[in-house]
Amino acid sequence: MSNILFCDGHDNAFVGFMWRFGCKEPITAYSQKKIIENLMADGMTFDEAQEYFDYNIIGAWVGSGTPVFIEDMSIEEAK
Repeated sequence: MSNILFCDGHDNAFVGFMWRFGCKEPITAYSQKKIIENLMADGMTFDEAQEYFDYNIIGAWVGSGTPVFIEDMSIEEAK
């Protein structure tokens, strides 16, 4: 698991690993909500944090090992 990519500065938002067909190594998974909270704790408003997250974090493709981001919700909210 030496080629696994992590999202720097957001260890508290790490939720685990995900696997998908064709990938030789697991992919890190992070809580979107916790990352937004981290950005706000650093002084951003909610809107600024969401925009930063959308453009600089989700928008940063660094290859097939790019982390994935989970939108936290209950099963009721998802339905």
